[in-house]
Amino acid sequence: MDQRRSTGQSAEDICAARLEARGWRILARNWRIKAGEIDLIALAGPVLVIVEVKAHHTGSRRGPTAPVLAVGPNKQRRLRRLASGWIAGHGRQVNFRDVRFDVVGVTFDHDGRVVGYDHLENAF
Repeated sequence: MDQRRSTGQSAEDICAARLEARGWRILARNWRIKAGEIDLIALAGPVLVIVEVKAHHTGSRRGPTAPVLAVGPNKQRRLRRLASGWIAGHGRQVNFRDVRFDVVGVTFDHDGRVVGYDHLENAF
C-alpha cells in the first residue's frame, strides 16, 4: 500500500473510532460504485451522515493548508450523487429522517501522530 493510501486509511480508522465513541453507527466504509467512493456512511440518531475524510501531514506543500478545505464544489456534487445512489439501494433498510454531509480533516505529524482533528458538521 502506498504512503498516501495508508495515510488516508489511518485517518478513516481514526474518524470511524471517534464517531462510534460518540454513539454513531457506522453503516458502510469505503462504499464504492463506478462513479466514486464514500468514505463513511453513518447514522447519528435520526440523521444519515455522509462523511468525507481528508488527511494531511504537517508541513505538506501539496493541497490546501487544512485538509477540510480539500472538498470543493466538484467533490461536493460527486458526493451528493453517490449518496443518492446509496440511499436508492439501501435507504429502505435504514430508518432516518434527514441526510447531512460532514467533512473530517485529520492532520498527522511526520511520525504519524495525530496533531489535528477537525469535524465540520453539515459542511455543505
